Amino acid sequence: MIDTVVIATDGSESVRRAVEVALDFAERFDAEVHAVSVIETSETASAPADIRDQLHDALERQGEEAVAEVESRAGHSITTAVLEGRPATTISAYAREVDADVVATGTRGRHGENRFLIGSVAERVVRTCPVPVLTVRQLQS
Repeated sequence: MIDTVVIATDGSESVRRAVEVALDFAERFDAEVHAVSVIETSETASAPADIRDQLHDALERQGEEAVAEVESRAGHSITTAVLEGRPATTISAYAREVDADVVATGTRGRHGENRFLIGSVAERVVRTCPVPVLTVRQLQS
């Protein structure tokens, strides 16, 4: 039985189809939904000191907007979280923490076509997550 679905989002266009598929999946099982976005700490740590806080705040706002969009599409209250860390590791840890039955993610993120077949974060989540991972690719227009 599927009781808890974690949707990993970065708010990118390529993750929107994954959100829709995951929400439909959760609805079919009457599952609890968690939307999570991760601020990649390496992005802020490597920034010049004088803009580090501004960059962190911008990434946090982006994460909050991403999970809010999932909640808006869900049409009901869901659990949302904006976390910090390495995305794949943080998503996997969150899935363990909430005892998720499945994690849903897009195959591409904000960095687009950096990988030939599957985005690097999605690939690492698939390889390291302790629960099944539903990856959804964006359809070409």
